[in-house]
Amino acid sequence: MGSQLDHVGLSASQARERLAEGGPNELPRPNRRTPLRITLEVLREPMFAMLLAAGIIYLLLGDRTEALVLLGFAGLSILITIVQEARTERTLEALRDLSAPRALVIRDGETVRIPGREVVIGDILVLEAGDRIAADALLVEARELEADESLLTGEAVPVRKRAALASDLDEAEPGGDDKPHLFSGAVITRGSGIARVSATGMRSRIGQIGRFLETLETQAPHLQKETARMVSLCAVGGVAVALLVVLLYGSLRGDWMAALLAGIATAMSLLPEEFPVVLTIFLAMGAWRIAQTGVLTRRASAIEALGAATVLCTDKTGTLTLNRMTVTELWLPSGTVTDLTERLPQREFHELIGAAALASAPVPVDPMEVAFHNIARDVRVPARADWELVHTYGLRPDLLAMSNVWRSETRGEPLTVAAKGAPEAIARLCRLDGEARQALEQAVEAMAARGIRVLGVATAQTAGDDLHKGHEGHDFTLLGLVGLSDPLRAGVPEAIAQCGSAGIRVVMITGDYPVTARAIAEQAGIGSRDIMTGDEVRALSDAELRARVKDVTIFARTMPEQKLRIVSALKAAGEVVAMTGDGVNDAPALKAAHIGIAMGRRGTDVAREAAAIVLVEDDFGAIVVAIRLGRRIYDNIRKAIGFIFAVHVPIAGLAVSPLLLGLPLVLGPIQIALLEMIIDPVCALVFEAEREERRIMERPPRDPAERLFAGRLVLPSILYGGIAFALLLALHIFTTYWGFAPDRVRALLFFTLVASIMALVLVNRSFSTSFMGALWRNNPSLRYVAAAVLIACGFILTLAPLRRILDFAALEPVDLPLLVFVPLVVLGLCELVKARGGRLA
Repeated sequence: MGSQLDHVGLSASQARERLAEGGPNELPRPNRRTPLRITLEVLREPMFAMLLAAGIIYLLLGDRTEALVLLGFAGLSILITIVQEARTERTLEALRDLSAPRALVIRDGETVRIPGREVVIGDILVLEAGDRIAADALLVEARELEADESLLTGEAVPVRKRAALASDLDEAEPGGDDKPHLFSGAVITRGSGIARVSATGMRSRIGQIGRFLETLETQAPHLQKETARMVSLCAVGGVAVALLVVLLYGSLRGDWMAALLAGIATAMSLLPEEFPVVLTIFLAMGAWRIAQTGVLTRRASAIEALGAATVLCTDKTGTLTLNRMTVTELWLPSGTVTDLTERLPQREFHELIGAAALASAPVPVDPMEVAFHNIARDVRVPARADWELVHTYGLRPDLLAMSNVWRSETRGEPLTVAAKGAPEAIARLCRLDGEARQALEQAVEAMAARGIRVLGVATAQTAGDDLHKGHEGHDFTLLGLVGLSDPLRAGVPEAIAQCGSAGIRVVMITGDYPVTARAIAEQAGIGSRDIMTGDEVRALSDAELRARVKDVTIFARTMPEQKLRIVSALKAAGEVVAMTGDGVNDAPALKAAHIGIAMGRRGTDVAREAAAIVLVEDDFGAIVVAIRLGRRIYDNIRKAIGFIFAVHVPIAGLAVSPLLLGLPLVLGPIQIALLEMIIDPVCALVFEAEREERRIMERPPRDPAERLFAGRLVLPSILYGGIAFALLLALHIFTTYWGFAPDRVRALLFFTLVASIMALVLVNRSFSTSFMGALWRNNPSLRYVAAAVLIACGFILTLAPLRRILDFAALEPVDLPLLVFVPLVVLGLCELVKARGGRLA
């Protein structure tokens, strides 16, 4: 290899011109989501628009109480969302490497270190072990150079590089050994080299992926579409019914001012402004709850999608595995084998381990050499502090092995030579033949079949005068084989088993080889009944791929565009797709998936920006926790919505029925506003805090096409509300014809309605548990809300000024049993309906 200064490189003026012409060597970073930007995004959501619009309308109508309640909830919801999302953005900023990478280049014949953003096409890069490559480049010279390209390919093992030949193409794909192309973002793990920059910024391989991401469009969240639909229905229906009430009251009773007030009361009773309260607060609080488990939600809408996920597509390297090579198996020529996944090796393996460490760099960068040093330290192989490294034999294309020659200061000669490399190369150095070579080959095949990378280790004694003879000049003795693998993350098999019981199919999509992918899949419990390679994916049409993806569990040797095709095919097949990943190669698929899940620590900025959810601690098991919480949150949203439908039936009925039956009005705007002050906290606090349903992770995912306001949710709820309304209407008729004064009837019906509302809370607390089961289920928020409602009712009953404002009379002792009897009958009849098939599901 020639001197670095044999390459003059660009001049400073040439570099400035090219930098001005081509722009800096960096990817455009999306604008940081400031609190102001998050606020504007939140205010554009239909649910917040409905809250604010309703509050303003009530304010214009002069109903300040209801207006302040609505605007207060809108402000609280916005505040919670802004705080949560701003915290997420700050955490993501902390995860980024804020220090710009630097590059060693040759300018004007001298080596200078410059910021990576100033590298231009044509620059000469000087590369050493540990450097992160600043731009795509073509190797001009290479000395035993290897690069870790896992962020682009998903392969955990570094690949060998060689100097470019005249016949080499200018463009190539990352991955694979003995190629001259280097890619931005890869790390040099061994050796050194000189390379000429061929592409920077958006023209680099990473930049092409970034540009491709900009063309992908994400789908509107399911809840957002459902909310927009409900907003329009509520607006049209509420206004139409309110106008009908005004016309009916005015024409029948002749009092148009009273008719207008009745119309306002009807509109208030029919306008379920609690829907946006529920959706916004539940998702904001859900994001907070999930954050406590180490899962950051960049978009709250991803939470509800988690509960519907049917397929979880996962990368292998860095997601299922640690992206860290570990010694997992040892083999001795005697045939003795030990599995290191559960225990440390016995003493008979120590010589093999020590020689493997001696054959590695004293300060290792290569992941495999790091693994050799780690296992040597773990088993306490005697340190050789007085040994001096005197010579190294590097890898050769015709002999894939390397050796280090060591001299002991106390013992002098002979020198110790430790060699490691491909098993066939070590067999050649040891001059194995016959049975010994056959036994070695059988052991290698057995390890390789389990996805283990195998290296042979040998040792020799030599004299200092023999160093010029090279590898073949020494009499090597085979010490054994070392098997390395990228181990599974802790808890991955358990998490995948939970996904299986929840009806979620796990699919591995990796750039690694099929044998390795199959081995990891079997360890993780994914199964490997059908494997498809990237070449096979490329050969299929979109329709053919859509038909095949239903059965395939492993996709190996895939490129980024193929990962995207796989995710798109799964979506086209009707699946709700969650996709995990950490590398640049995963970013397009992360953005295209319904739920993109990026790794926080090992993940790249590109992957995190493309994802909707970020795992702070790279814990795959946190995905299952997030899915469980997502299902719970969606369940609780449905419970709250069911309660809202149920509770608005008696309120609307008591507002409209007096007009039809000629009874005194019992609910005016102020009474309804007071009821809303009870309903909103119940929805927002009680149902949000409800515990998960039994066997929540043992049921299949919900149908993604299922309406949030589906008939099987709405109809039972209306029936529950109808039961309450029927009993309250009967009480209204009974007390009126019994001769109760209108203000006494109004007070009695109001407090009975409040008690019935609390009964409806108990009915809607659970889908799978009876009232008695749900009653004893811990929910502190319910106790607090119930206590607050009881205290507020006590104040109204005992304070005459409050009764006058509400036009209530003091209740008689004979009225009190009715306050208990009617809610108990409501509760009993509703539970009977649930037991006979009206249970929410």
